[in-house]
Amino acid sequence: MDHDALHFLPLGGTGEIGMNLNLYAHAGRWLMVDCGVMFRRDGLETHGWMPDVSYIAARRDKLDGLVLTHAHQDHLGAVADLWPKLRCPVYATRFAAAMLREQLKEKGLANRVPVRLLDERCRLRIGPFDIQRIPLTHSTVEMGALVLRTPAGTVLHTGDFKLDANPLIGLDLDRAGLEALAGETIHAVVSDSTNADEEGWTGSESQVVEPLRQLLADRPGRIAVSFFASNVARLRTLALLAESLGRHPVLMGRSMDRTVRAARAAGYLDDVPTLVSTRDFGFLPPEKVLLMCTGSQGEPRAALSRLAEDGRNDVYLDPGDTVVLSARIIPGNELFVERLRTLFREKEVTVLGPDDADIHVSGHPRRDELRTLYRWVQPQTVVPTHGTPKKLEAHAELAESMGLGALRCRNGDLVRLAPGVPTLVGKAMTGRVRRVEGRPTSRGR
Repeated sequence: MDHDALHFLPLGGTGEIGMNLNLYAHAGRWLMVDCGVMFRRDGLETHGWMPDVSYIAARRDKLDGLVLTHAHQDHLGAVADLWPKLRCPVYATRFAAAMLREQLKEKGLANRVPVRLLDERCRLRIGPFDIQRIPLTHSTVEMGALVLRTPAGTVLHTGDFKLDANPLIGLDLDRAGLEALAGETIHAVVSDSTNADEEGWTGSESQVVEPLRQLLADRPGRIAVSFFASNVARLRTLALLAESLGRHPVLMGRSMDRTVRAARAAGYLDDVPTLVSTRDFGFLPPEKVLLMCTGSQGEPRAALSRLAEDGRNDVYLDPGDTVVLSARIIPGNELFVERLRTLFREKEVTVLGPDDADIHVSGHPRRDELRTLYRWVQPQTVVPTHGTPKKLEAHAELAESMGLGALRCRNGDLVRLAPGVPTLVGKAMTGRVRRVEGRPTSRGR
């Protein structure tokens, strides 16, 4: 490594979707961006995997900090497990910090990890890195891109994002802040590739409200809506729709409860009606219930599967009730979701999903959004991350079609970003550590 250059090293999330962990190095010091988990199925069991951090743990005396871009588990879900190996300050905005503190409590680390709060728009210095945070939009609140400036060069790390002009909750994306970057030299954009193989523009969260209203109106009996728990905007939309339809929003699922606690602690959801506990479910007439629950991917232990299997006595669905899946099926989960649908059909419960109405939008950019971002920022090179090999290649080809450079890399590839043309210069040890019941137990390669 060139001591005076700016380097990039992904240890997770580049070549796969999930388990994001990115490292930047300059002047002998390191900065970590995100530290997440990835979930994979083994039969009906779901296992969590985390990045192998042996490389940076051996250099933790040179690790100046960990910056979290947002509150999704594939970006912060491994912090509580791996922090004892890293022992660096953690920087996060209000909501991400609140979500993280919930997990730190479970690990007995509540008062040990230095969590430092960031404003959504801020500029700070961590070691040799001059860092600017620029608000973007995503499928949760407080998403922020990071501009990392060093004497060697400047990089924009997007994290997960989409260009949503009406995100319903939280700050709007800072277009002016992004366009201002065109006035300086941006050597590279390290960017989200999740939907880089899909043409067009990702829909706005605001587009989901009316289709959900129409789908839920005049439904007999109870309604259970399942969605990704971290989607605070969707949670708020459903709570307000429940009120307008004369129903009580009932929360079901551990991660749903955790999200609500964190969102309230961060100052969100102040305008929603009272969220009812499952303890009061049995006192409500069926036509007054709107359950908001986890498990849209057919996870065996999640709330929706327990409803399908009659796994609880205090919360249940009867013939004539309705289940709404307000989430897309993540590739690989098709059989588990179909199993869920079959169980509900056997109970004579109606199941509706995105094929029946436009009740879900992605949180990631399609090709037109990527093109728009690069026209605003005018970088020299794009480094695709956060995607499978197919998506990374589609992203690289898009960048090249715009006359930009494209650096293709995978987990463990050490990249010199600046000065000069971004170049692969070495390899670092990488791998996966399995997390069983919240604890790292064994190593996979």
